[in-house]
Order: sequence, then C-alpha cells, then structure tokens
Amino acid sequence: MIRESLPDQDNPELLDVVADKATRAAALLHNIARDYAPVVFANSLGAEDMVLTDLIWRENINIGVFSLDTGRLPVETYDLIRQTEKHYGRKLDIFFPRHDAVEAYARAHGSHGFYDSVEARKACCHARKVEPLQRALAGKGAWVTGLRAAQSTTRDKLKVISQDTANNLVKASPLADWSEAEVWVYLRANEVPYNRLHDRGYPSIGCAPCTRAIQPGEDVRAGRWWWETPETKECGLHLVGGKLQRVAQQEIAA
Repeated sequence: MIRESLPDQDNPELLDVVADKATRAAALLHNIARDYAPVVFANSLGAEDMVLTDLIWRENINIGVFSLDTGRLPVETYDLIRQTEKHYGRKLDIFFPRHDAVEAYARAHGSHGFYDSVEARKACCHARKVEPLQRALAGKGAWVTGLRAAQSTTRDKLKVISQDTANNLVKASPLADWSEAEVWVYLRANEVPYNRLHDRGYPSIGCAPCTRAIQPGEDVRAGRWWWETPETKECGLHLVGGKLQRVAQQEIAA
C-alpha cells in the first residue's frame, strides 16, 4: 500500500471499528490457543501478518510464530525479520526448504523455470513453501493465517474458521473480514513494524523474482506472479487438500 493512500489514522470512527475488530481477533486467538493446542501462526511478514504478530506477542497468547525462508526473499523482508525480533524481543521460528528438493527443481526446470509455466511455478512453490509448511504444521492442532477475503478472487469465499483436511488440523484466519484500510490503521496506531516495500507500491510480498509493485486500481495481489491469470495466483499453501470445509464457529467462540 502506498503511503499517500493510507487512511486517516485519526478518524475516530475508523479507529473504533479497528479497535473492536482487534479485540474480537485477540479473543478468537486466545480461544484457538486454548482449544486446539499446540497452535502455530504462519507469519509471511506481510502487513496482515504483522497485525497478528503484534496481537499474539503483545498479549502473550500461547501460539508459536514461524516464517518460511524460501531463500529468495527480498532484502527488505530479511530486514523486517531482524526489526521484528528486536522490537518484540522474541525470535521467529524459521523453516527452510530442503536443499535436495530445491536442487532437484533446478535440474528439472532451471533456477528461474517458474516463469515458463504454471506447473513449473507451482513446483517451485511446493519445494520452497509447501513442503516446509507441512513440516512446520506437523503435530499441531491448528494454524493461524493472515488471509483476508478481499485480497483476491481466489480468497473471496474465505471463512474465519475452516478445516484443513490435507494437514488434518483447524485453520483460522482472524482477519478474514478486515479491509486493507483497517489493517493499516492498526499498524500505524500501534506502531507495528512493517515491510518497507509496502511504501513502494507492494501490497503483497513474496519471493523477490515473483513479486513486483502494482499500478493504481490493480488488485492487491496483482504483483504476485503477474505473468499468470488471477485464478492461478496461489502458491499451494492455502489450497492443499482441495476445498476447505467450514467448522462451526461456535466451537471456537464458546
């Protein structure tokens, strides 16, 4: 999100809305941590995930926080990791790809084969993201994500609570109904660290070769895998196992 387009942080009505949503998100996180332990949060270090990092660590919620280092992240993302750990005085758990899987991918497709086809790109994402994620989720009862329904056409039916059948655990997206503006009001009001690429027109940030700035009016994920159609723009982290099933929300909120 470009700084000039940020909402008015001093808007009392918007501040009240965000404060209420943050309270509800924190309550949901506490309940998930209570009911589905052990629980982890997959922090991709985007703006939404920094909101959740702040809620989890500031309120000392019993949820582990990890990130996936694909080996191809932008320098600014590595800078944010250091800044975040210094700001909160806590360490992220970092999961890396298996070197043999990355080497096998490079032999089959080349180091930049992800530009050649959707299948080759998804194979790269699997080696660098999906397999490390599966290791990070092994033995867990639930995982938390920063997904929002408004982010793209592939997420417009996102549920706050769903069942991840592939990994056999509950998946929670506490910010599912948050707007882009609300995310940024929270970050600014609470002085939360964020990736400086957001100030340069990168609302969604992944690996450096697969991310670029967007143009005014474009979807917030238009800069991710920009050479593909919107319908294919997922890395596999949130589509593994096919269609997600809704879990009764009252089970979590009770």
